[in-house]
Amino acid sequence: MSTTGIRKIMWISSGALLGAMIAVGSTVWADREEVLVGEQNQPVLSLPLKELRAFVEVFERVSHDYVDEIDDKKLLEGAISGMLSSLDPHSAYLPPKDFKEMEEHTTGEFGGLGMEVGMEDGFVKVISPIDDTPAQEAGIKAGDLIIKLAGEPVKGKTLGEAVKIMRGKPGTELELDIIRKGEDGPVHVKIVRAIIKVKSVKQRMLEDGVGYLRISQFQVRTGSDLTKAMQKLETENSGALNGLVLDLRNNPGGVLQAAVQVSDAFLDEGLIVYTEGRIKNSQMRFESEMGDLMNGKPIVVLINEGSASASEIVAGALQDQKRALIAGRDSFGKGSVQTLLQLNNGAAIKVTTARYFTPAGRSIQAEGIKPDVEIELVKVEKIEDNKFGNIKEEHLTGHLSNGNGTDHGKTKSETKDSDVKDVDKEKSDELEALLDKDYELNEALRIIKAMTLAQEMIR
Repeated sequence: MSTTGIRKIMWISSGALLGAMIAVGSTVWADREEVLVGEQNQPVLSLPLKELRAFVEVFERVSHDYVDEIDDKKLLEGAISGMLSSLDPHSAYLPPKDFKEMEEHTTGEFGGLGMEVGMEDGFVKVISPIDDTPAQEAGIKAGDLIIKLAGEPVKGKTLGEAVKIMRGKPGTELELDIIRKGEDGPVHVKIVRAIIKVKSVKQRMLEDGVGYLRISQFQVRTGSDLTKAMQKLETENSGALNGLVLDLRNNPGGVLQAAVQVSDAFLDEGLIVYTEGRIKNSQMRFESEMGDLMNGKPIVVLINEGSASASEIVAGALQDQKRALIAGRDSFGKGSVQTLLQLNNGAAIKVTTARYFTPAGRSIQAEGIKPDVEIELVKVEKIEDNKFGNIKEEHLTGHLSNGNGTDHGKTKSETKDSDVKDVDKEKSDELEALLDKDYELNEALRIIKAMTLAQEMIR
């Protein structure tokens, strides 16, 4: 979930605030619907008095009449939390401990299960599992709805309360009950908590000079990590790449500046993203600078329903600027900006302050990014060759030679073992296995090879 910055705001003590409300409600403002508070001739805030009186009355009655004695501080924090959570799924009150954990999250190391979550219809919705974490290893999928945590119903809990249950001592087990599309009933999953260390950028070579970059999450170091990963790919390729697959599937987003840096890495000029909101500092524009790391060579960006926020900014920018072809399925559609406002008590509020727009003016919110090439979610099974193999011309007795000096009398396996030079067989087998089980990546590789060939033909 993207943040645009951290600003300090003043915190009024709860006792003074309530005292002022009570006094005002009974005297000066008794016959007025609202009042403007601020310096003379400079109104800054409109206060709805009837609602404020109702709030004070509810606070007093709950504090006095509730079956158990309850701490006033807890009541006020609950009121603040409810105020924010009623706005949208991403605005929230963060007590000091939760705020500290969020800061750890954006730097790439934190404890828990390893998935990005939000709220939907009172349940915890998985936006996406994070690479190489307990959640991914347990088979958690984007779109899963968590209905029970440790046997307790999620309904009625805030997102913060649910996250607290999911976090815990590394090595301890947590049971989840999940509703998943396509399943007849709830799915029961056991996950062992761990310290989550997220490596945001991974790289490897595919084939024919095509590189692969996987960004699992946008952190403060992602921009610089991507540059280093590109350098490693070029070293392994012994030169510039012919094409690149940028994998943003199940990437829940993260730091806005990292998304801008990643987009800028593949653009020489033009708008990357802009935001629009009510306050001045929520209206921003980010432009790219000269320096395309791929020098105009083809790029395919892979997205799916778990690609959110910062991932959608990158995909939208490269799509609108005609710099990359987007493949996969419609992205999540989280196109709002959250700003962290730190309070003097060590807590913070996370408030939605703006919406993201792609360079062409498309709002990402609740729309997402639609791929140029759709790749359906399918299960592919490889069919084994029959034991006799396929009969071709070269297998016929007395077949004519082709005049190229190539011996076609060899079997396919003999040709592979003797004629392929300077190939690390272990890596080749690993890549083949990866492409066999990852249909979307396999399709992306086919697309990028076709784009590379088309670019060469134009030249």
